[in-house]
Amino acid sequence: MTRKLTMLWHLRQLMAAKGMFQTTDLMEPLHERGVELSRQMVHRIVTKPPQRINTDLLAALCDILECTPSDLLELHVDHQRATKTVNDRGGPGIGDLRPVRARVRRPDGIEE
Repeated sequence: MTRKLTMLWHLRQLMAAKGMFQTTDLMEPLHERGVELSRQMVHRIVTKPPQRINTDLLAALCDILECTPSDLLELHVDHQRATKTVNDRGGPGIGDLRPVRARVRRPDGIEE
């Protein structure tokens, strides 16, 4: 069984709980805390989970929304079963290839 780890990003839900419904609502509060981001970058942070995040930005978001980093980020674990390809005999699969019986011949040309 394999585990797939993903992080859930709850920024949009926390913003809505504080009455912030537009991505531009974060521009001024971030500026007040010394975090300068373009409108496009703020839009990306709100609408998509970031692959990496600056700790200054994370601290500013937690201060603005009065939350903790664990409120913004949630670890999500998916358990997936590994699928095995097996042939009819239960062994490891090799597609449609099957072994061919070998013939052992003596040096004098007589077959066994």
